[in-house]
Amino acid sequence: MLKKRPTLLWLLAPYVLYLAALPLVDRVRPTVMGLPFLFFWLLLATLLTPVAVFLAWRGDRARGRA
Repeated sequence: MLKKRPTLLWLLAPYVLYLAALPLVDRVRPTVMGLPFLFFWLLLATLLTPVAVFLAWRGDRARGRA
């Protein structure tokens, strides 16, 4: 299925941001914008998840028109 619809790979981005990278960012220091790095990472992942879903939707919709 992914060979026919490669834009759906964008849906793996939230998984990678939340789970696969979690052991790498499990730090209290350094801080970014006053937040511990782990909280900053989770906030960033939360904000990027709708972007990844939008890119997958847009790519899949464009494929349907072609």
